[in-house]
Parts: sequence; structure tokens; C-alpha cells
Amino acid sequence: MRELIIRCLQQPRARPRGDHELNPGLVLPAGAPLRPAAVLVPLVERSDGLRVLLTRRTEALRHHAGQISFPGGRVEPTDATPVDCALRETEEEVGLRREHVSVAGELDPYVTGTGFRISPVVGFVRPDFTLAIDQREVAEAFEVPLTFVLDPSNHKRHSGHFRGQERQWWAMPYGEYYIWGATAGMLVNLYERVNGR
Repeated sequence: MRELIIRCLQQPRARPRGDHELNPGLVLPAGAPLRPAAVLVPLVERSDGLRVLLTRRTEALRHHAGQISFPGGRVEPTDATPVDCALRETEEEVGLRREHVSVAGELDPYVTGTGFRISPVVGFVRPDFTLAIDQREVAEAFEVPLTFVLDPSNHKRHSGHFRGQERQWWAMPYGEYYIWGATAGMLVNLYERVNGR
């Protein structure tokens, strides 16, 4: 599976993915440039197979409180590339040091309805790490089997009202965790890339 993922990520990236795919009428605020961000999609190499490392954000955060996410954030002027941003943010948020990560490539850029253009960086993670979670940002870190993520029967389309409009989003409920929105959308993109779509 490792070699397949690496091979798929070497293919040219397609158009930007994002919230607009399930919501064709979604328009970003007029005149607002997309803000660059990057996340790490960490694939932990466990003895029983690859697992995706995710975080649950704290309830005290101003944006996306309590949501499931990848470690990552805004690109800072000191970040030379999106990869640098994803690795820096991962180390700051959960203490996963970059020497444990072997970067495989990037998924398609993901544009959010909140005005971010996210670069999802996929990396294989050696399992001999110890996390040091920044409790101001992250409530917990947990792992989901990659086999669960790559099973299309776990890809759900949910909908609801947001700011007076009907909106749709991807969701992958896993036990007590509700993985949805941009995080689920990027995982669907990983599934599509692995399956040549």
C-alpha cells in the first residue's frame, strides 16, 4: 500500500477540490483572497497496517472548536513551502517531530468556504514516536485504520443549514468521532487518488 500511495501522489495534481464541489452555489466573500494553509495527513506505519493520525480540537478555540482535523494551519512567512508549514504545525500541535515523517507528496489543494486554500501533505510516520500535545489547541489525538478511510461505504454525504443556506459535506463517522467537512473531503480525495479517480 505504501508504494501505491507514493506512486499515486506522483501524478499531476488535478483542479482544486473543496466545499464548492458539493455546494455549486457556494461563493467566497467578495474580494477576499484565499489564505494559504497546509496540513499533514500522517499515515502511521503500524504492524497491523497503516493508520491515519487525527486530532480533536479543543472546545476553547475560536474557529472549528471541537472538530476533527489534521494537524496544520496557516502558512507563515518563515515557511518556505507548504511541506515546511505542515511539518512545523504538526510539531507545534502534537509534538510529532519531522524526523519521524517521510513526506510522500501532496493531495489536490482543498478550498474551504471560509476562504482557505489548504495543501494536504501526505507523510508516512515511523511508529516509534511520542506525542506532546499542545492542550491549548488539541484536546486529543487518535488513529483511524486506513482501510476504514479507503472503504467508500464509509463516505457519507450529510447536509444541514449554515448561514441560512442548505449545505452538503462529506462525513466519515468513526466510533465516537464525527470526521466531516474539509478533513473528510481530503480523505475522500486520498481514496480517489489511490483508486485512480
